[in-house]
Amino acid sequence: MLKKSKRRVGVIIDMTPMVDIGFLLLIFYMSTTQFKPPEQKAVTLPMSSSQRDLPKKNFITITVTKLDSIYVDMILMDKRFDPQAGDSVEVPTREYTVTTSDEVGNQIQQMRVKALKQHIDNPFLVLKADKDAEFGTIEKVMKSMQNENLLSFQVVTDLDPAVSRSGT
Repeated sequence: MLKKSKRRVGVIIDMTPMVDIGFLLLIFYMSTTQFKPPEQKAVTLPMSSSQRDLPKKNFITITVTKLDSIYVDMILMDKRFDPQAGDSVEVPTREYTVTTSDEVGNQIQQMRVKALKQHIDNPFLVLKADKDAEFGTIEKVMKSMQNENLLSFQVVTDLDPAVSRSGT
């Protein structure tokens, strides 16, 4: 007597719905995540032994590079239409201008007007200067700010790792 062998039935799993869901989640997270826009120019900051945290938002940055180029920038919220949400969403954008040492104060005032339109009353002023920038340029920047009655600002530095911080 011959015995008939049973045929195995192959199992097929359709992966298409899982791949679709994976891509939908990826697109969702990419479209809803808000990244900080990249800085216009990178600078090498001088070392400091003191530490004070900068505000997380609502500040105007004055950047002086080692070639004495001067940039004034601020992160503002811009409304853009999102087709997935079907509505406009706020996206952070970096608003910046290239200026001279004599016009810095005027450019800061113009940034403050743009900030006021977004209901930011008094943004902090932050000065980031390259450690190799000319002192005369920094002096002119501060003089221009003083002429526009911008007397309070913070200077950004790197924290010196050699200094002991046992008191903090």
